[in-house]
Amino acid sequence: MSRTRDSIRDIWGERTPYEGDGQWPVRVDQQTEAEPERWVQSCCMLCSNGCGLDIGVKDGRVVGVRGRAVDRVNHGRLGPKGLNGWQANHSADRLTRPLISEGGAFREASWDEAMDLVVRRCREAIEKYTPSGVGIYNSGQLFLEEYYALSMIAYAGIGTNQVDGNTRLCTATSSQALRETFGSDGQPCSYSDLDLTDCLFIVGNNMAETQTVLWMRVLDRLAGPRRPKVIVVDPRRTPTAAAADVHLAPRLGTNVALLNGLLHLLIAGGNIDRPFVEEHTQDFERLAKVVHEYPPKRVQQITGVSEKKLREAAAIIGAARSLVSIVLQGVYQSNQATAAACQVNNVNLLLGKIGRPGSGILQMNGQPTAQNTRETGCDGEFPFFLNYQNPDHVRRWTELWNVDDLSVPHWHEHAHAMEIFRHAELGTIPFLWVIATNPAVSLPELHRIRSILSQERLFLVVQDAFMTETAKLANVVLPTAIWAEKTGTFTNADRTVHISHKAIQPPGEARSDLDIFLDFARRMDFRDRDEQPLIKWSDPEGAFNHWARCSAGWLVDYSGLTYEKLSRGSGIQWPCNEKYPDGCERIYTDFQFHTSPDICQTFGHDLEIGAARTPDEYRSKDPQGRALLKAAHYIPPLEQPDEEYPFFLTTGRVVYQFHTRTKTGQCEELQAAAPDMFIEISREDAERLNIQDGDEVEVGSRRGTVRGPAKIGEILPGHVFLPFHYGYWDQEKGHHRAANELTIGGWDPVSKQPYFKYAAVQLRKVGLLSGVGDKVSDLASKAVTRVKETTDLVLSGTHAAPRSHIPDAIGQLRTSLKEFAKACRSLKDIHFQELELVGCWETFAQWCDELHRELKPVAKKHGEEKAKEPAKLRRTLFPGTRTGEFGELRDLQSLEVLATTLHGANTVVFQAAQGLRDRELLDVTLKAEDQIRRIQAWIANQVKHRAVHSLLVPM
Repeated sequence: MSRTRDSIRDIWGERTPYEGDGQWPVRVDQQTEAEPERWVQSCCMLCSNGCGLDIGVKDGRVVGVRGRAVDRVNHGRLGPKGLNGWQANHSADRLTRPLISEGGAFREASWDEAMDLVVRRCREAIEKYTPSGVGIYNSGQLFLEEYYALSMIAYAGIGTNQVDGNTRLCTATSSQALRETFGSDGQPCSYSDLDLTDCLFIVGNNMAETQTVLWMRVLDRLAGPRRPKVIVVDPRRTPTAAAADVHLAPRLGTNVALLNGLLHLLIAGGNIDRPFVEEHTQDFERLAKVVHEYPPKRVQQITGVSEKKLREAAAIIGAARSLVSIVLQGVYQSNQATAAACQVNNVNLLLGKIGRPGSGILQMNGQPTAQNTRETGCDGEFPFFLNYQNPDHVRRWTELWNVDDLSVPHWHEHAHAMEIFRHAELGTIPFLWVIATNPAVSLPELHRIRSILSQERLFLVVQDAFMTETAKLANVVLPTAIWAEKTGTFTNADRTVHISHKAIQPPGEARSDLDIFLDFARRMDFRDRDEQPLIKWSDPEGAFNHWARCSAGWLVDYSGLTYEKLSRGSGIQWPCNEKYPDGCERIYTDFQFHTSPDICQTFGHDLEIGAARTPDEYRSKDPQGRALLKAAHYIPPLEQPDEEYPFFLTTGRVVYQFHTRTKTGQCEELQAAAPDMFIEISREDAERLNIQDGDEVEVGSRRGTVRGPAKIGEILPGHVFLPFHYGYWDQEKGHHRAANELTIGGWDPVSKQPYFKYAAVQLRKVGLLSGVGDKVSDLASKAVTRVKETTDLVLSGTHAAPRSHIPDAIGQLRTSLKEFAKACRSLKDIHFQELELVGCWETFAQWCDELHRELKPVAKKHGEEKAKEPAKLRRTLFPGTRTGEFGELRDLQSLEVLATTLHGANTVVFQAAQGLRDRELLDVTLKAEDQIRRIQAWIANQVKHRAVHSLLVPM
């Protein structure tokens, strides 16, 4: 083995100090097992940093890698995973032929047999359950070209809205926070801003272990003559926190309170850039009012962070000439994720530190191609950063793909990962396609996830390069090529696009994910509106060119990029077009943000409860290109330590492993450096519980237990840390060790990202109760056993034959229309002297009669079940004759309730009409939507108009 350094022992390498006034110095890291015959341009695929590298090839094998000196991201440097990860390509555990499960065992199959089975079961699911019966759960590690093909297949081919990626677990909040504040996804600044900044505010990001090369960049600045100040927020004293000037260690789940306290001090201290705030932001008054309630004393009570430390951090940030804020999983996977991430955005905006050299925000990604899932819509969003609530955006989308507007599911937000698995649990998704990810280890509440994936009624397709824990539960396993065995592009966290060229052949019959998708699309015979094949390319470059052409004119603009241009040396940042032919280093330099209603990617949400803002609400306060200062109060976590579960659990990464070790666990040196999980506890807790380093300890939550060796570390007392990488593929027998046996099933109300960063747990030393022994040895699993038994009973029980509930919804709507007409005519007879009311009531009744008739043909087509509830509700709301002005007011209020119910009945049928692609039903419900909204507006106006007189004047 030839190498420039032992990256296992020397993680970050030697320092190359610099002042930050020029380019980061070059240092080429290299590791090979033989002298390569040739070098092939590529990029590292084992974190979100996106380090340019060359693949060394000899005799058709990868024999090593070297950093690319010319690359803008890493200037030749590579971390431990980058230098060693290539060993997974030649692992003996690689899958080489398709597998079909029969009788509890796998047998090898041909590609034709496997794909014919997949296509047949997919068609059956669509026919019986509509397109929504197909779920697709993908990765953050495919190439852009593969995501783009999958996006077209899912949305325009199958037509399902049950699509998400495992990026939901790592960077959903990143995307959401950028959209909430700036109107669109897309990182505002660049890695090069770390070369220039005077201050780094690192929140919930152990950069030293998660993005080793980016941390090298920081270390070289810290070793230089113009050292930036560093503030780190983390409950653990990680290598990142150890390098900080100020380390803020809040209790788990209290990020919003801490950040509100910081904003409070910045405003109170007069540090904010008022001209910038007034001209380029919106809702400062609301933010100032909220954070005023978080003085340092209260923040200390909530978070445990001392007033002194908070003031030190605020003084440094407030006085800094430039500021880069960097956020990751400590925010994204914790309580109030989106709210907290937006408060970090607010720090930079209040100081005017954005769009300028050395200043900006990196809402960081966790995976190498997480950005591409977001750009193409494979994360459950919409491609090209489009807004599903904007008809013009939907029209552009369908024109680009040459499909009918009803063929793509654009009528509401797509299902998120946890929702997709819930649908599978209930049996409403009978076909689930899992691509390059391992939910049987990575999702929370693993006992439940294993139960879902093991259901006989679920047809599970797993597309992977290794026999993961999830693949073992599949009906069909499709073997895939991985990095170095295929060509494609991917985009890192600062918008840098790299190309990775194919260097070697995949093993056996393994195929690239793109080839599998194209084969599936061909077999399904997906067509556009002209009856031509939906997907019109046959190779990666064709896919990239189609994407680049379609992205032109939007923020995520690749139109100036080509394979030839990307192959010249360094990665290139988007937007790249005629205006920015060499890429754009930072966006929002003109302080015009993507918040205008006609271009924004979202109309936003209530950060505390997740309620979506309507287009009308958003337009009524048109930001006109200003950034949004969104405020949120602190809300305690759903689960907190108590007498029975007195510790707080958090999970995270270690430097040598990546995700569930599917690849890094196959690399000898990486696996040897971190072969198993550990349970980190504080020195104080260890002394109290008589635990030494290496003692076997057990951690239990209300959901499961794990056992492992104790590691005494610098973590807050009362807190426990577990790395989440470890599952069971390389553990034949033994105790549970996956951190997600313990984690809770909740998620952020806005981004829908699961809460991996807090759960209440018990902790004990195994064998402590010797003599009593096995009968009480698993104290933490008492509640868990009951939960598991209940879950098993539900999932293994008999299920009613599935049927469509469209007839129920149509019956509910038609009956509601009939009852609303009855109510209007009854009120007309009672209040006959109120001519204004009487005339409108008769009009409303006639509208309802007409809609009732127009729904009759679709009721015959889809069926109609009689509904009794609308009549019961009408009789309850109008129990008898109410006269006089107060009686009129009461009747108007009752009619308002009935109209709301009618609107709800129409809304569900309207949504179903789009899912059914039934134009006739859609037209009727659109007409009903307009008329019911007008009725509701009229009633609301009448109630307001009549309230004061009818209540205040005696009669």
